[in-house]
Amino acid sequence: MNKNNSKKMDYEGLDQELFKLDGKPSFIKALPLSLQHIFAMIVGTVTLPRMVAEICGLSQTETTLLVQAALIVSGIATLLQLYPIGKTGSKLPIIFGVGFTYLPTLSVIGTKYGIDGILGAQLVGGIFTIFIGLLGKRILKFFPPLVTGVVVTTIGLSLYPIAVNYMAGGLGSPNYGDLSNWILAIVTLVTVVVCNNFLKGYIKSASMIVGVTVGYILALIMGKVDFSSLSSASLLSVPKISDFGMTFHWPAIISMLVLCLVNALQSIGDLSGTTMGGMGRKATDTELSQGIIGSGIVTLLGSFFGGLPPSSYSQNVGLVSLNKVISRFVLALAAVFMLLAGFVPKFGALMTTIPTAVLGGATISIFGMITMTGLQLILHDELTPRNISIVGLSLALGMGITSVPDSLKAFPDIIRMVFGESPIVIAALVAFTLNLVLPKNEKKEKI
Repeated sequence: MNKNNSKKMDYEGLDQELFKLDGKPSFIKALPLSLQHIFAMIVGTVTLPRMVAEICGLSQTETTLLVQAALIVSGIATLLQLYPIGKTGSKLPIIFGVGFTYLPTLSVIGTKYGIDGILGAQLVGGIFTIFIGLLGKRILKFFPPLVTGVVVTTIGLSLYPIAVNYMAGGLGSPNYGDLSNWILAIVTLVTVVVCNNFLKGYIKSASMIVGVTVGYILALIMGKVDFSSLSSASLLSVPKISDFGMTFHWPAIISMLVLCLVNALQSIGDLSGTTMGGMGRKATDTELSQGIIGSGIVTLLGSFFGGLPPSSYSQNVGLVSLNKVISRFVLALAAVFMLLAGFVPKFGALMTTIPTAVLGGATISIFGMITMTGLQLILHDELTPRNISIVGLSLALGMGITSVPDSLKAFPDIIRMVFGESPIVIAALVAFTLNLVLPKNEKKEKI
């Protein structure tokens, strides 16, 4: 008996439409499973725009708009993957939303050029992502799991300072480093860890939202929640195209293009994980190509109204692999919720009231998972001397140079911006180059 059939027997009595790609289970039976996906994605979806807004120095009103746009982008991106128009999606049961993969680069661009610089680079990045999808294997063959793993690991490592600053209360906060912030962060983190490792079912899948809820309640008791933004937010509104504007800067664009390529590779991994884990087969080239094209289209559209670039959500892929529920209808309910929530500023404003320390405690575990995902990709191949050279040098130069940015002070501004402030670009370039030039005919002896 194969694993899929075994899993379905575990769910005997459930509507079998849940286990069909085009299945149409009843709303009542689909809703609880949709809530699992919402719980798994909601914290990440609202946290990223908040972090970017803080980096760019946006007002409370602008932060709410950015959260709204993130929710809308997540809904549209997921629906386009589930029910593509032409060749604009994979037609697979997968969730897309604004992704932390981009955060280190968005932080660098936002600090130097503001939100308009981010959106300008994102516009070009969206076009580039569509191009990657159209080329398919012809370009992606140059980025095996080893190279992708180095980049994903670098992303995870570069996110840690952001999470720790949030746990301490957020850079620039008058009470930065205060004991009360660390209490909130640690309580939130411990709750997430307990839910993930000691509990099962809905609580386990909703560990992030449970952790944030516990931290939020504690913050209320401690008087550390500010509701001023909630009272001024309207009930319904539509983000306007002219809210943020765009500017174009070559250093920002180059950095964004690298991340769009990395994101495309991550999406391939998640799309493949969805078909293998939930459907017991490999993803087809058409599904992978059209999945990337769909992501590029939403990246492009989002740049016009502040919707930050989307990526596939690995945690939701894990849910599909766990329960084998592949009905697109189930995931579509989650997407519709996110989409509708994006038109309710009150909801977006409520998300901005979550204390920074609580978000830091919740997201540091996500960042740790990103790093471990990268290491798993690296270990996909044997650790031969060649592979160790690629991984070691890429991480050393990527993290090392950006830790000492003055080491490039004699170089032009564009070099300092692209290579001196983003470890991801350096790691990607070194890994890509070494993978091409180092000989591959050595004996596969493990070290």
